[in-house]
Amino acid sequence: MSNTVKAMFINGSPRKNWNTAKMLESAMKGAEEAGALCEMVHLYDIKFHGCKSCFACKIKNSKTNGICAIKDDLRPLLERAHQADVIVLGSPVYYSYPTGVMRAFMERLMFPVGTYMYERPEGETNGHLGRHICLRDKVIPTAMILTMNCPEDYMKQIGYPAILDENAKVMEDIFGYSETLYVCNTYQFNDYSRYDFNLFSEEDKRRYRDEHFAIDLQNAHDLGQRLVAMTQE
Repeated sequence: MSNTVKAMFINGSPRKNWNTAKMLESAMKGAEEAGALCEMVHLYDIKFHGCKSCFACKIKNSKTNGICAIKDDLRPLLERAHQADVIVLGSPVYYSYPTGVMRAFMERLMFPVGTYMYERPEGETNGHLGRHICLRDKVIPTAMILTMNCPEDYMKQIGYPAILDENAKVMEDIFGYSETLYVCNTYQFNDYSRYDFNLFSEEDKRRYRDEHFAIDLQNAHDLGQRLVAMTQE
């Protein structure tokens, strides 16, 4: 079993059976079909906080070895994530960003792996020229699945890609590879009649879901397969 690909799927949504969770489940199914041993984690089940700026992971000769030093309920998950070959994060978008628990998890996951060290070209002494040194011994394919209520055209109009793509850039720097799957115009409620809204039409939302949600699920499935395949190249 030592050659088995380990893939982790992290749900940053408070809901375990709605859009984000379903996307992650589809991605996990694709990864399993590609031969990976998969784990799904729901962050809202775990009591934890974001980075506390203790800088234990940045001390010279640090013993943290790329894992956050804080010993709380998140620590076992971070230890497993440190051994993972594929990591997929899923979150709804709340006010232009992933959820607060997802942001807190990303801080704890990535900051100990990154360093303040660069391999610079000969003669360079300042700045960010060169390769960022990270505490990993291989490329770990990662991805973010981001679900949102707004339609794709409006998502682009208000500049979401410029904001949200920064997450993928950081993950690529830390882990060596990352991509983003956007899932737009999601169906939010089981019963729209219970809620106040005039921003959109429930009928239009339902129609879009019926026409596109299966496509979104397939895209997530293909993403899971693709990331696992990358570890075997």
